[in-house]
Amino acid sequence: MIPSRLFWPLLLALTLAVSLWSGPMAKALGWGWGWLGKFPKAWELETDKQISAALKWLVEDATLGPIRFQQVTRAVSAAIEAPYQAMRALLIEGLHSGQGQQATEVLPSLSWLAILAGFAALAYHAGGARLALLVAGCFLYLAMFGQWHSAMITLASVAIAVPMGVIGGAALGIAAWRTPLVDRLLRPMLDLMQTVPVFAYLVPILFLFGFGPVSALVATIIYAMPPMVRITTLALREVPPEVVEAGRMAGCTRRQLLWKVQLPSARPALMVGVNQVIMLSLNMVIIASMIGAGGLGYDVLTALRRLDIGAGVEAGVAIVVMAIALDRLSQAFAQRVPGQHGAARLIWLVLGITLVTALAGRVLPWLQTYPAPWILSSGALWENAIGWINLHLYDSIEAVKILVLKGLLLPVKQFFTGIPWPWGIAAVTAMAWRLAGWRLGVTGAAMTSFVAASGLWPEAMVTLYLCGVSVLIAMAIGVPLGLWAASAPRAGRVIGAFIDTLQTLPSFVYLIPVVMLFRVGDVAAVIAVVLYALAPAVRYAAHGMREIDPQLVEAGIVSGCTPRQLLWKVKLPLALPALLLGLNQTIMLALSMLVITALVGTRDLGQQVYIALTKANTGQGVVAGLAVAFIAILADRMLTALAGDARRKRGAA
Repeated sequence: MIPSRLFWPLLLALTLAVSLWSGPMAKALGWGWGWLGKFPKAWELETDKQISAALKWLVEDATLGPIRFQQVTRAVSAAIEAPYQAMRALLIEGLHSGQGQQATEVLPSLSWLAILAGFAALAYHAGGARLALLVAGCFLYLAMFGQWHSAMITLASVAIAVPMGVIGGAALGIAAWRTPLVDRLLRPMLDLMQTVPVFAYLVPILFLFGFGPVSALVATIIYAMPPMVRITTLALREVPPEVVEAGRMAGCTRRQLLWKVQLPSARPALMVGVNQVIMLSLNMVIIASMIGAGGLGYDVLTALRRLDIGAGVEAGVAIVVMAIALDRLSQAFAQRVPGQHGAARLIWLVLGITLVTALAGRVLPWLQTYPAPWILSSGALWENAIGWINLHLYDSIEAVKILVLKGLLLPVKQFFTGIPWPWGIAAVTAMAWRLAGWRLGVTGAAMTSFVAASGLWPEAMVTLYLCGVSVLIAMAIGVPLGLWAASAPRAGRVIGAFIDTLQTLPSFVYLIPVVMLFRVGDVAAVIAVVLYALAPAVRYAAHGMREIDPQLVEAGIVSGCTPRQLLWKVKLPLALPALLLGLNQTIMLALSMLVITALVGTRDLGQQVYIALTKANTGQGVVAGLAVAFIAILADRMLTALAGDARRKRGAA
């Protein structure tokens, strides 16, 4: 076997040579050798057409006994739409009798003051006065800046998707924890669900459930459920055996043991899962505005299409404000100490405010609805700010953009797009085999062959180029920031707060500033991806450095290492497993964000998924989504193997 110190440079050199000379060589060989550069059309699998035909059959002809599949989807739609409409009536529209212009109001919706007071009371109950002020301030912002109606539509979607995602995820997690077979069956499905790009969820669901909020809610529930499944399984496995044994000795049945002992013991971890479901639901609801969810995401989307800077930034800030409020609130519930800030008085207070504003609101409308004359707008401010930047800094921004494009992006793009598909399959197979054995080698060969045989090799190479550059930049920024955060506590707190904020923002929001400043194109896409994927690079680097045994660092100092030698020869090698895990997560987030950046004109697999979404081409969307998922799965498995090898070498495994 070739030693590692030779294998990787040799593979890179050969790939570079093939990328540079395969095209000219194929042309020199003449007609008949074109298949080396481009996968022949006649060899393509046409999987997209088969998937589209299968879904069409499913919707039009499939039956489950006496029931048609279409009736099942309609029943699911009705089961989701009924509570959603009820939530909209409660938050926005109120109850009406009659239809159209003849409709009369029976009950008003909750007033803006009642909703604000309700969330402030929840925050006080979970985390105290400071959190209550923060959450109340966030909702007051939504009212003051005219984002209330759209924010309530988004909130209604989240309020329906989260309970369904939590209950469904917890049920599957319990089933996987109790039955190993279910666990083995669910694991690859969860891997696929967490790596398939978000747009790819929307395409088949749009075909099955049609355009509208129900499709958006179905996609949101499916997208947000996997973390809850994984965390439930993990939390139940980590319940201390002594606690379980005490429950058995007290005479609990199997059901009592689960509901009265194990689930309450796992509550803190389960609340982390609830937080994840809330944040993923908010993220997906914003994206699902493309298929009729409405709300703040729709406002951002329409503003981006019109290049309306002020409206886009206002809606984007509203999304950020809502995300911060929901994130802090759910985190506070996860960490809440039972017995603090009792709920009884708060419930009566909120009920009182609701009743008073509902009755008095008929005489004093400002109690029911935030008055339009009081609404502020920051649109002109943002317009002027971006206008000033473009007027005074346009040349500088363009110079940086061209420098990045010519100095980094184009050479890397030429390298990846020059790799012919036969060599690409062989190289991935060799890498996977080398890192994790023959099983992953065969899997890698099968997955890359699928991408080539689907006619998506050029788009896959563009995806790799954008992902590779973005991850490289994110790691180059994130690792030094993580090292700084680990070595200086004050800097660590500032960096931690910055990273917390970045992680709270839905992916859609990152597009707004980069489009305003850099227009559409690869540079804008890379900047958005770097911002979105930066957090794990920083967090894992800081975590890895903090976990180093101080005695090993002391040994390095005693042996006479300079600060630079201590960093490069002691700390970084010891932190390598954590750095590799950070790299793994950075790649996953970058691939996830790349699909969103299709909106700014990239030409990768994400663009294929977006085109499929706009044309309702289910097969094309699913195949392109699977191609992205395969890239993510292969990267994950190879880096996991590499991290495991690093742990074994440092004796931690």
